[in-house]
Amino acid sequence: MTPAELAALSARAYRHMDPWGEADFAETLAHPLALLVTGQGAFVLGRVVADEAEILALATDPAGQRRGLGRAVLTAFEAQAQARGAAQVFLEVAEANAPARGFYAACGYAVTGRRRGYYARPEGGRDDALLMVRTLPLGHAPPAANPASDH
Repeated sequence: MTPAELAALSARAYRHMDPWGEADFAETLAHPLALLVTGQGAFVLGRVVADEAEILALATDPAGQRRGLGRAVLTAFEAQAQARGAAQVFLEVAEANAPARGFYAACGYAVTGRRRGYYARPEGGRDDALLMVRTLPLGHAPPAANPASDH
């Protein structure tokens, strides 16, 4: 996926915060530690530093949500991050974004902290970010499905 395609998908998917723009994706992808995993109608963008991976953006096209597409790219991201040396994955999610919090919890992520007023709400005001972490199991293997890796 190109930065323009990533921006278009995130604009359709993000309801609880302003989506990333094309320039945001291009800048992040230019970094040598970036890791992008894409699949049909979904992507995860993050980075791996030492033994930690951070998810910066995850989006699934609303037309494909609740069909396993997000979970497939997340599983592939975790496997590729582990192959780069990551032992755990962390992310921030808006406290008001109950669907995303539920998705991450179902995928094994646990809340470990809070960043007060971290996100600007599109309608104004601020929302807390919840820090969520998942320790990757030893021997984590790539999924049987083969989402394409763009970076």
